[in-house]
Amino acid sequence: MSAPRTRIQRRNHRLIMDAALNVFSQHGYRGSTLDQIAAEAGLSKPNLLYYFDSKEDIHRALLTELLDTWIEPLRRLDPAGEPRAEILAYVSRKLTMSREYPRESRLFAGEILQGAPRIEAFIRGELRTLVDEKAALIRAWARAGRIAPVQPYHLIFSIWALTQHYADFDAQMRMILGDDHDPMDGAEAHLTLVFERLLAPEPR
Repeated sequence: MSAPRTRIQRRNHRLIMDAALNVFSQHGYRGSTLDQIAAEAGLSKPNLLYYFDSKEDIHRALLTELLDTWIEPLRRLDPAGEPRAEILAYVSRKLTMSREYPRESRLFAGEILQGAPRIEAFIRGELRTLVDEKAALIRAWARAGRIAPVQPYHLIFSIWALTQHYADFDAQMRMILGDDHDPMDGAEAHLTLVFERLLAPEPR
């Protein structure tokens, strides 16, 4: 059993993780180097290598730390809740994730664009199982007439696309809207309207 980390070791470990998140989210995995991460952390490269064996080791640690947080909003979709309110709350939680964790969103997107080599087992396993479970719930709500007929997997994919866009394509939106304009302004109201209309069941 390894000895507990000292306060300085905990601080340096956190510095490296935060610096790596900045570097990977800006430059992607392939465009990032240990030298960049060490410089961002304010540490020497040998000091960094005391904590991590390689760039991939740091990247994998960041992804592992992120994954549980990343799927928590979907886990909270409650079968006992009112269907439209539950789905709209999920949209809101995903948008909040994009607002509060933009670097993490870009880290995740970069991994997916590479073919998910470091998290394939997670996606094919835990994430797929969770999505299957929530898709079955959405399908049951639709069959009961509690929401409009929707393709549940594509509904989930659409929520991901429309909310994570605000983190992953922030630079593009700011260039279009103007650097002094927050792209998040009005985003939740707009997405709420979009999904309310999509999910509203036909009057009987």
